[in-house]
Amino acid sequence: MIYFDNSSTTQPDESVLESFMAANRKYYANPASLHVFGREAEALLQRSKEQMLLLVNNESGEVVLTSGGTEANNLALIGLAEAYRSKGSHIITTQIEHPSILNACRELEENGFNVDYLTVDSQGLISLEELESKLKKETILVSIMHVNNEIGTIQPIEQCAKLIKKNSRAIFHSDCVQSFGKLPVKMDSLGLDAITISAHKVNGLKNSGALILKKGVTPNAINFGGGQEKGVRSGTVSVPNSVAMARAMRINSVADERTDFREWRNLLMEACRQYENIQVLSPDYGAPHILSIAFKSINGEVAVNYFQEKGIIISTSSACSSKNKSAGHVVEAIGLENKFKNGVIRVSFGNTNTKKQVDEFINVLKSFMELIERGI
Repeated sequence: MIYFDNSSTTQPDESVLESFMAANRKYYANPASLHVFGREAEALLQRSKEQMLLLVNNESGEVVLTSGGTEANNLALIGLAEAYRSKGSHIITTQIEHPSILNACRELEENGFNVDYLTVDSQGLISLEELESKLKKETILVSIMHVNNEIGTIQPIEQCAKLIKKNSRAIFHSDCVQSFGKLPVKMDSLGLDAITISAHKVNGLKNSGALILKKGVTPNAINFGGGQEKGVRSGTVSVPNSVAMARAMRINSVADERTDFREWRNLLMEACRQYENIQVLSPDYGAPHILSIAFKSINGEVAVNYFQEKGIIISTSSACSSKNKSAGHVVEAIGLENKFKNGVIRVSFGNTNTKKQVDEFINVLKSFMELIERGI
């Protein structure tokens, strides 16, 4: 089978699995323990965090290890909003964030915060003018995802950061779950104060994520216990998970975008645009590893099942919403025509893919469209 659902999850790299197992065998002690085994585990934990910080150009910052991207996003939104509440209660995000951001914002609204949701155009891009108009003295937090997980839109994070710093004192957070490993993610050059990373999106292990913070940016805790992670995230820290995540980040870190993914995506876009019954949703400038398209008057599940029968795995949308029969919030936000709404599929590349597999996808797409055009 050809696997083109890497934005949902990736296959763990063998070296990541080996690092995880080796750390479990030798460094199994609780890193909070005072004995020699505990101190050794703590030293390894700190080394893995230092590696993560180095990879995002934030050597003086902090890493808070989490159970994944969802928890890290929750901690960023709720934890930072509560930490800076004395300075204001206004938050800005976008209409097309991951549900872990949007639902956290709804929870904050229930607790007295005021949240503005930036609109997007037909390609999922925010307006810098709208962002600037929404910023005010009371704005304490802005969260804008780097790459959209459904259609691959790349937001202008660096320009956003300049506006935010010029017009407010807000903390700037970005969900970088879909961008790390495919685009450069350097916190200093992007102007970010906090980012979210998820290991299983970069050939790491599930249940491993991190909220990476600039020095001096500290969220309030949203869970309570023994005060691990400097009191921000209680619970015994998994040293093996941290080691494995650092390894996954190392093997996927890039200085520029993935040109092989870009070439393959361009080939698929060219093939899709030959058909009137296909609308390409992903912008030309979008992330190199994600291509989202929509079939006219065809249910996306029909396409997914057809491709699977031909040995190709794709998805209807994000894994978080693909089982929901209604159109997703991203599709609604970009104003997709009704006749295309139910026909959305996503192709996403990873390290296990090849050019030959992309060619096979194009062949299967051709046969699928021939069936559709014959009314079968």
